[in-house]
Amino acid sequence: MTRVTVAQVAVADDHEANRYLVADAFGAAAKVGADLLVLPEYASGYHRHGVGIEHAEPLDGPFVTALRALAERHGVAVVAGTTLPGGGSGADHGPHRAVNAVVAVGADGGLVGVYRKVHLYDAFGTRESDRLEPGPADAEPLTIRVGDLTFGVITCYDLRFPESARRVVDAGADVLLVPAAWVAGPLKAEHWRALLVARAIENTAVVMGVGMAGKGVTGRSLLAGPDGVVGLELDERPQYRTVDLDAAELAAVRRANPSLANRRYTVVPR
Repeated sequence: MTRVTVAQVAVADDHEANRYLVADAFGAAAKVGADLLVLPEYASGYHRHGVGIEHAEPLDGPFVTALRALAERHGVAVVAGTTLPGGGSGADHGPHRAVNAVVAVGADGGLVGVYRKVHLYDAFGTRESDRLEPGPADAEPLTIRVGDLTFGVITCYDLRFPESARRVVDAGADVLLVPAAWVAGPLKAEHWRALLVARAIENTAVVMGVGMAGKGVTGRSLLAGPDGVVGLELDERPQYRTVDLDAAELAAVRRANPSLANRRYTVVPR
């Protein structure tokens, strides 16, 4: 059994305040004996009108350094969204766009890996690519082993592209984590729920969408089992919830419905 705490938090533009918020989430996770804490997209800093280079911190900056220290102190692994400096150069020869990223840190404080969001949110009247650069589509998927389960990562808008989820499952993920700041709007909450459940069913995987709370975003973190049954669903308010995931139950569903073995197409990045 692997115990996971979902931290549906309201993230501010104030990075120092967000580090205190993360420390509180770690404390809550440790108090219930969680093995893994999952925070939303942009947990290091968020502005509802856009996130860009002004929010970026390097991997050895204050946010990831705090994650590593807190993980080691509490013995709790963590997956959290952050913003990194991009690789392109502007007129001043510095990066002019940032990277929407998710980091995975082990319970020993070691940095397991980084996922750089592939699909940027250029939809519904928003152009994330004006401020952010995409991660490489052919990068190795980010996975982290916690207990007897392997957790894989995609981010927010990636959820609308089933190939992203399938590629992570092909890399061995039993549980798909989807940190998000899912923008509110007509039908957006309905899409969020339907897509999370669909990704669970088609991949016979547990899917955990961890949404940001607050103005302009949807919240509504959700856990769907490999059979599509929703086992946890939150509303819009900031809150912590903890669930236990059973690898034997996942294996039983995959034996009964071997759709991953039966498929006849592979996912090839382009």
